Amino acid sequence: MNRQEAIEDRALEWLIRRNSPDWSDNEQSEFDAWLEESMAHKAAFWRADHGWQQADRIRSLGFGNEDWPIENSPQRSWRKMAAIAASLLAIVAVGGPAVIPHLGMTQQTSMEVAHFATPTGARKIVNLTDGSMVELNTQTTLRTGLSENSRKVWLDSGEAFFDVVHDAKAPFVVYAGQQTITDLGTKFSVRREGDRVTVNVLEGKVQVQDSQGPEAHAAIITAGDTAISRGPSTLIVPKSTERVQNALAWRDGLLDYDQAPLSTVVADFNRYNQTQIVVTDASAGRILIGGSFKASSVDSFTRLLRDAYGLKVERDGNRVIISSS
Repeated sequence: MNRQEAIEDRALEWLIRRNSPDWSDNEQSEFDAWLEESMAHKAAFWRADHGWQQADRIRSLGFGNEDWPIENSPQRSWRKMAAIAASLLAIVAVGGPAVIPHLGMTQQTSMEVAHFATPTGARKIVNLTDGSMVELNTQTTLRTGLSENSRKVWLDSGEAFFDVVHDAKAPFVVYAGQQTITDLGTKFSVRREGDRVTVNVLEGKVQVQDSQGPEAHAAIITAGDTAISRGPSTLIVPKSTERVQNALAWRDGLLDYDQAPLSTVVADFNRYNQTQIVVTDASAGRILIGGSFKASSVDSFTRLLRDAYGLKVERDGNRVIISSS
Protein backbone atom coordinates (compact mmCIF):
# COMPACT_ATOMS: atom_id res chain seq x y z
CA MET A 1 0.00 0.00 0.00
CA ASN A 2 1.42 3.41 -0.98
CA ARG A 3 1.18 6.59 1.09
CA GLN A 4 -1.88 7.95 -0.76
CA GLU A 5 -3.78 4.68 -0.34
CA ALA A 6 -2.96 4.70 3.37
CA ILE A 7 -4.34 8.24 3.68
CA GLU A 8 -7.54 7.28 1.83
CA ASP A 9 -8.00 4.26 4.10
CA ARG A 10 -7.47 6.41 7.18
CA ALA A 11 -10.02 8.93 5.89
CA LEU A 12 -12.59 6.15 5.49
CA GLU A 13 -11.83 4.95 9.00
CA TRP A 14 -12.45 8.44 10.41
CA LEU A 15 -15.66 8.76 8.39
CA ILE A 16 -17.05 5.48 9.67
CA ARG A 17 -16.04 6.20 13.29
CA ARG A 18 -17.54 9.69 13.14
CA ASN A 19 -20.91 8.26 12.09
CA SER A 20 -21.00 5.71 14.91
CA PRO A 21 -23.24 6.37 17.95
CA ASP A 22 -20.33 6.18 20.43
CA TRP A 23 -18.28 8.99 18.82
CA SER A 24 -16.57 10.84 21.69
CA ASP A 25 -15.12 14.31 22.29
CA ASN A 26 -11.64 12.78 22.48
CA GLU A 27 -12.10 11.17 19.08
CA GLN A 28 -13.28 14.50 17.68
CA SER A 29 -10.09 16.14 18.95
CA GLU A 30 -7.94 13.40 17.42
CA PHE A 31 -9.84 13.71 14.15
CA ASP A 32 -9.40 17.51 14.04
CA ALA A 33 -5.67 17.12 14.68
CA TRP A 34 -5.37 14.56 11.87
CA LEU A 35 -7.12 16.89 9.43
CA GLU A 36 -4.78 19.75 10.29
CA GLU A 37 -1.67 17.67 9.64
CA SER A 38 -1.86 18.16 5.85
CA MET A 39 -4.08 19.14 2.93
CA ALA A 40 -3.81 15.56 1.69
CA HIS A 41 -5.70 14.44 4.80
CA LYS A 42 -8.42 17.06 4.27
CA ALA A 43 -8.81 16.25 0.57
CA ALA A 44 -9.10 12.51 1.26
CA PHE A 45 -11.74 13.11 3.90
CA TRP A 46 -13.70 15.50 1.67
CA ARG A 47 -13.91 12.82 -1.02
CA ALA A 48 -14.97 10.13 1.43
CA ASP A 49 -17.54 12.39 3.10
CA HIS A 50 -18.98 13.42 -0.26
CA GLY A 51 -19.50 9.77 -1.18
CA TRP A 52 -21.27 9.27 2.13
CA GLN A 53 -23.54 12.27 1.59
CA GLN A 54 -24.31 11.34 -2.01
CA ALA A 55 -25.84 8.11 -0.70
CA ASP A 56 -27.79 10.06 1.94
CA ARG A 57 -25.42 8.78 4.58
CA ILE A 58 -25.72 5.18 3.35
CA ARG A 59 -29.30 4.63 4.60
CA SER A 60 -30.84 5.72 1.31
CA LEU A 61 -29.31 2.60 -0.23
CA GLY A 62 -31.90 0.58 1.64
CA PHE A 63 -30.12 -0.26 4.87
CA GLY A 64 -32.35 0.21 7.88
CA ASN A 65 -31.37 0.49 11.52
CA GLU A 66 -31.23 -3.26 11.75
CA ASP A 67 -28.33 -3.23 9.31
CA TRP A 68 -26.25 -0.94 11.54
CA PRO A 69 -25.70 -3.09 14.69
CA ILE A 70 -22.64 -1.14 15.78
CA GLU A 71 -23.14 -1.78 19.46
CA ASN A 72 -23.98 -5.47 19.04
CA SER A 73 -21.52 -6.51 16.32
CA PRO A 74 -18.79 -3.96 15.68
CA GLN A 75 -16.78 -6.19 13.39
CA ARG A 76 -19.68 -7.04 11.04
CA SER A 77 -20.84 -3.42 10.98
CA TRP A 78 -17.33 -2.13 10.31
CA ARG A 79 -16.89 -4.44 7.34
CA LYS A 80 -20.26 -3.49 5.84
CA MET A 81 -19.81 0.23 6.31
CA ALA A 82 -16.22 0.15 5.08
CA ALA A 83 -17.20 -1.72 1.93
CA ILE A 84 -20.01 0.73 1.18
CA ALA A 85 -17.89 3.78 1.91
CA ALA A 86 -15.02 2.46 -0.20
CA SER A 87 -17.40 1.87 -3.10
CA LEU A 88 -18.75 5.38 -2.81
CA LEU A 89 -15.24 6.81 -2.67
CA ALA A 90 -14.37 4.97 -5.87
CA ILE A 91 -17.47 6.43 -7.56
CA VAL A 92 -16.46 9.94 -6.51
CA ALA A 93 -12.87 9.40 -7.69
CA VAL A 94 -13.88 8.47 -11.26
CA GLY A 95 -17.03 10.55 -11.54
CA GLY A 96 -15.39 13.87 -12.39
CA PRO A 97 -16.39 17.19 -10.81
CA ALA A 98 -18.19 17.01 -7.50
CA VAL A 99 -19.54 19.45 -4.94
CA ILE A 100 -18.12 18.71 -1.51
CA PRO A 101 -18.19 20.49 1.84
CA HIS A 102 -15.17 22.71 2.43
CA LEU A 103 -13.86 22.04 5.91
CA GLY A 104 -12.32 24.80 7.96
CA MET A 105 -14.93 27.48 7.25
CA THR A 106 -17.23 28.93 9.86
CA GLN A 107 -20.17 28.33 7.55
CA GLN A 108 -20.27 25.27 5.32
CA THR A 109 -19.73 26.27 1.69
CA SER A 110 -19.95 24.22 -1.49
CA MET A 111 -16.66 23.67 -3.26
CA GLU A 112 -16.62 22.45 -6.85
CA VAL A 113 -13.77 19.97 -7.25
CA ALA A 114 -12.39 18.70 -10.56
CA HIS A 115 -9.48 16.37 -11.43
CA PHE A 116 -7.08 16.81 -14.36
CA ALA A 117 -4.09 14.85 -15.66
CA THR A 118 -1.74 14.68 -18.65
CA PRO A 119 0.14 11.65 -19.99
CA THR A 120 3.79 11.65 -21.07
CA GLY A 121 4.52 14.34 -23.65
CA ALA A 122 1.10 16.00 -23.46
CA ARG A 123 -0.03 19.44 -22.32
CA LYS A 124 -3.50 20.64 -21.39
CA ILE A 125 -5.09 24.05 -20.83
CA VAL A 126 -7.89 24.29 -18.27
CA ASN A 127 -10.04 27.43 -18.14
CA LEU A 128 -11.52 27.85 -14.66
CA THR A 129 -14.95 29.33 -14.02
CA ASP A 130 -13.42 32.36 -12.27
CA GLY A 131 -11.61 33.36 -15.47
CA SER A 132 -8.21 32.01 -14.41
CA MET A 133 -6.24 29.61 -16.62
CA VAL A 134 -4.16 26.58 -15.69
CA GLU A 135 -1.81 24.93 -18.17
CA LEU A 136 -0.62 21.42 -17.29
CA ASN A 137 2.78 20.18 -18.44
CA THR A 138 3.71 16.56 -19.17
CA GLN A 139 2.98 13.86 -16.55
CA THR A 140 0.97 16.19 -14.32
CA THR A 141 -1.96 15.51 -12.02
CA LEU A 142 -3.82 18.22 -10.15
CA ARG A 143 -7.17 19.03 -8.61
CA THR A 144 -9.02 22.33 -8.52
CA GLY A 145 -11.55 23.41 -5.91
CA LEU A 146 -13.62 26.57 -6.33
CA SER A 147 -16.20 28.19 -4.08
CA GLU A 148 -17.53 31.71 -3.53
CA ASN A 149 -14.76 32.69 -1.14
CA SER A 150 -12.00 30.18 -1.84
CA ARG A 151 -10.00 28.97 -4.86
CA LYS A 152 -7.64 26.05 -4.32
CA VAL A 153 -5.42 23.85 -6.47
CA TRP A 154 -3.65 20.69 -5.31
CA LEU A 155 -0.64 19.86 -7.49
CA ASP A 156 -0.17 16.16 -6.80
CA SER A 157 2.70 15.74 -9.28
CA GLY A 158 4.27 17.41 -12.29
CA GLU A 159 4.18 21.04 -13.34
CA ALA A 160 1.58 23.69 -14.13
CA PHE A 161 1.45 27.33 -15.20
CA PHE A 162 -1.15 29.64 -13.64
CA ASP A 163 -2.59 32.85 -15.11
CA VAL A 164 -4.73 34.04 -12.22
CA VAL A 165 -7.56 36.56 -12.13
CA HIS A 166 -6.84 38.20 -8.79
CA ASP A 167 -9.65 38.40 -6.24
CA ALA A 168 -8.75 39.49 -2.70
CA LYS A 169 -12.07 38.07 -1.40
CA ALA A 170 -11.29 34.61 -2.80
CA PRO A 171 -7.55 33.85 -2.49
CA PHE A 172 -6.04 31.57 -5.13
CA VAL A 173 -3.83 29.03 -3.36
CA VAL A 174 -1.75 26.21 -4.83
CA TYR A 175 -0.81 23.33 -2.52
CA ALA A 176 2.32 21.45 -3.66
CA GLY A 177 3.71 19.01 -1.13
CA GLN A 178 4.51 20.93 2.02
CA GLN A 179 4.36 24.31 0.27
CA THR A 180 1.44 26.69 -0.20
CA ILE A 181 1.73 29.25 -2.98
CA THR A 182 -0.73 32.15 -2.74
CA ASP A 183 -1.49 34.41 -5.69
CA LEU A 184 -0.99 38.13 -5.12
CA GLY A 185 -1.91 39.06 -8.71
CA THR A 186 0.34 37.11 -11.05
CA LYS A 187 1.38 34.58 -13.67
CA PHE A 188 3.58 31.82 -12.29
CA SER A 189 4.50 28.15 -12.57
CA VAL A 190 4.87 25.44 -9.94
CA ARG A 191 6.82 22.22 -10.43
CA ARG A 192 6.69 19.38 -7.91
CA GLU A 193 9.27 16.59 -7.85
CA GLY A 194 8.77 14.62 -4.62
CA ASP A 195 9.54 17.00 -1.77
CA ARG A 196 11.22 19.52 -4.09
CA VAL A 197 8.94 22.38 -5.22
CA THR A 198 10.06 25.06 -7.70
CA VAL A 199 8.09 28.28 -8.26
CA ASN A 200 8.88 30.62 -11.17
CA VAL A 201 7.14 34.02 -11.33
CA LEU A 202 6.59 35.50 -14.78
CA GLU A 203 4.46 38.49 -13.73
CA GLY A 204 3.24 39.98 -10.45
CA LYS A 205 4.07 38.29 -7.18
CA VAL A 206 3.23 35.26 -5.03
CA GLN A 207 3.69 34.19 -1.45
CA VAL A 208 5.50 30.91 -0.81
CA GLN A 209 5.11 29.33 2.62
CA ASP A 210 5.81 26.05 4.37
CA SER A 211 2.29 24.89 5.26
CA GLN A 212 3.59 23.32 8.48
CA GLY A 213 5.63 26.33 9.56
CA PRO A 214 4.83 29.75 11.06
CA GLU A 215 3.33 32.39 8.78
CA ALA A 216 6.24 34.69 9.61
CA HIS A 217 8.48 32.47 7.47
CA ALA A 218 6.48 33.14 4.29
CA ALA A 219 8.48 34.58 1.39
CA ILE A 220 7.18 37.03 -1.22
CA ILE A 221 8.69 36.55 -4.67
CA THR A 222 8.12 38.79 -7.70
CA ALA A 223 8.56 38.72 -11.50
CA GLY A 224 11.86 37.08 -12.47
CA ASP A 225 12.26 35.31 -9.13
CA THR A 226 12.55 31.58 -8.58
CA ALA A 227 11.87 29.84 -5.26
CA ILE A 228 13.16 26.31 -4.67
CA SER A 229 11.82 24.53 -1.59
CA ARG A 230 12.57 21.24 0.14
CA GLY A 231 10.39 20.72 3.20
CA PRO A 232 10.71 23.75 5.49
CA SER A 233 13.72 25.23 3.62
CA THR A 234 13.25 27.69 0.74
CA LEU A 235 15.96 29.27 -1.42
CA ILE A 236 15.13 32.45 -3.36
CA VAL A 237 17.21 32.75 -6.55
CA PRO A 238 18.02 36.38 -7.55
CA LYS A 239 16.01 37.97 -10.35
CA SER A 240 16.59 36.56 -13.83
CA THR A 241 13.80 37.06 -16.35
CA GLU A 242 15.74 34.98 -18.88
CA ARG A 243 16.00 32.03 -16.49
CA VAL A 244 12.26 32.14 -15.77
CA GLN A 245 11.46 32.32 -19.48
CA ASN A 246 13.74 29.32 -20.09
CA ALA A 247 11.92 27.41 -17.36
CA LEU A 248 8.60 28.16 -19.07
CA ALA A 249 9.72 27.23 -22.60
CA TRP A 250 7.77 23.96 -22.23
CA ARG A 251 4.60 25.97 -22.92
CA ASP A 252 5.87 26.25 -26.52
CA GLY A 253 7.00 22.63 -26.64
CA LEU A 254 10.64 23.60 -26.11
CA LEU A 255 13.44 23.01 -23.62
CA ASP A 256 15.80 25.99 -23.20
CA TYR A 257 19.14 25.86 -21.40
CA ASP A 258 22.01 28.18 -20.59
CA GLN A 259 25.00 25.98 -19.70
CA ALA A 260 23.09 23.22 -17.88
CA PRO A 261 24.74 19.81 -17.22
CA LEU A 262 23.81 17.15 -19.75
CA SER A 263 22.50 14.98 -16.89
CA THR A 264 19.91 17.69 -16.10
CA VAL A 265 18.93 18.12 -19.75
CA VAL A 266 18.53 14.36 -20.21
CA ALA A 267 16.31 14.13 -17.13
CA ASP A 268 14.04 16.79 -18.65
CA PHE A 269 13.88 15.06 -22.05
CA ASN A 270 12.88 11.83 -20.30
CA ARG A 271 9.85 13.57 -18.76
CA TYR A 272 8.43 14.22 -22.23
CA ASN A 273 9.19 11.03 -24.11
CA GLN A 274 8.56 7.29 -24.03
CA THR A 275 12.05 6.84 -25.48
CA GLN A 276 14.45 7.32 -22.58
CA ILE A 277 17.99 8.69 -22.80
CA VAL A 278 20.59 7.00 -20.61
CA VAL A 279 24.00 8.59 -19.94
CA THR A 280 26.37 5.84 -18.90
CA ASP A 281 29.35 7.79 -17.55
CA ALA A 282 29.77 10.77 -15.24
CA SER A 283 32.11 12.71 -17.49
CA ALA A 284 29.52 12.88 -20.28
CA GLY A 285 26.84 13.85 -17.76
CA ARG A 286 28.88 16.91 -16.74
CA ILE A 287 29.06 18.38 -20.26
CA LEU A 288 27.41 21.82 -20.24
CA ILE A 289 24.56 22.31 -22.71
CA GLY A 290 23.16 25.56 -24.07
CA GLY A 291 20.44 26.12 -26.64
CA SER A 292 16.78 25.50 -27.43
CA PHE A 293 15.49 22.02 -28.27
CA LYS A 294 12.12 20.58 -29.23
CA ALA A 295 11.05 18.51 -26.22
CA SER A 296 9.72 15.64 -28.33
CA SER A 297 12.77 15.33 -30.62
CA VAL A 298 14.99 12.79 -28.87
CA ASP A 299 16.65 11.69 -32.09
CA SER A 300 17.54 15.23 -33.19
CA PHE A 301 18.95 16.07 -29.77
CA THR A 302 21.08 12.94 -29.51
CA ARG A 303 22.43 13.46 -33.04
CA LEU A 304 23.54 16.94 -31.97
CA LEU A 305 25.34 15.39 -29.00
CA ARG A 306 27.20 13.07 -31.35
CA ASP A 307 28.06 15.78 -33.87
CA ALA A 308 28.98 18.56 -31.40
CA TYR A 309 30.69 16.60 -28.61
CA GLY A 310 31.75 13.36 -30.27
CA LEU A 311 29.62 11.29 -27.91
CA LYS A 312 28.73 7.72 -28.78
CA VAL A 313 24.99 7.25 -29.43
CA GLU A 314 23.41 3.78 -29.52
CA ARG A 315 19.75 2.85 -29.87
CA ASP A 316 18.49 -0.08 -27.76
CA GLY A 317 14.73 -0.48 -28.13
CA ASN A 318 13.10 2.39 -26.24
CA ARG A 319 16.45 3.60 -24.90
CA VAL A 320 19.18 5.76 -26.37
CA ILE A 321 22.54 5.07 -24.72
CA ILE A 322 24.95 8.03 -24.53
CA SER A 323 28.60 7.49 -23.62
CA SER A 324 32.02 9.01 -24.17
CA SER A 325 33.59 7.58 -27.32
